[in-house]
Amino acid sequence: MEISAGLDVGLKRIGVALAFDKIVMPQNAVIRKNRNQAAREISEILQQNGVKKLVVGIPLGGSSEDEMKRRITHFCSLLNFKGEIIFMDESYSSVEADEMRQFSGKKKDGKLDSLAAMVILKRYLGA
Repeated sequence: MEISAGLDVGLKRIGVALAFDKIVMPQNAVIRKNRNQAAREISEILQQNGVKKLVVGIPLGGSSEDEMKRRITHFCSLLNFKGEIIFMDESYSSVEADEMRQFSGKKKDGKLDSLAAMVILKRYLGA
């Protein structure tokens, strides 16, 4: 069984999803206090679950997104991860995730971020 992970990297929270073959499940988001702390926590999740492939959402398109692309690729360089890292278009993943939510309100608990990570990972896996 191949285990993959998906990330939706934000400035305050990082959404996390894990896939066991093609079964994708959102995990608890990592609350980002600083990039080093967040990189350590994500690295631990990847190692604990034996992840071999990491799919990271990245904005594609205009120059206004270049700064976020730079931040995301830099964050990934901080991870203690030896597997394959794949960058994938994250367009509309948060919109799709918001439509999936089974709860109401505008909670900032990271559930939406992890659902977006799940959407990104499902797109990659074709699941």
